[in-house]
Amino acid sequence: MEIKIGIQMAPRELMVETTASAQEIKQALTTALANNTVFEVADKRGGTVLVPPDKIAYVELDQSEPRRMGFGA
Repeated sequence: MEIKIGIQMAPRELMVETTASAQEIKQALTTALANNTVFEVADKRGGTVLVPPDKIAYVELDQSEPRRMGFGA
């Protein structure tokens, strides 16, 4: 799943590809906003993205499959 995180005062959004479900992301975001703790997302490659909750402008969840390109599509 692809997650787009809008950061306040930043011209571009942060895009993260993760294996987490939409429900897991919603729960982590809700917890981070309610407790004023860092919003943490694990990406597909094993890395971690940390965003301070007071800087989050929006979070967009895209569960659709990415378009495939090339001859094997």
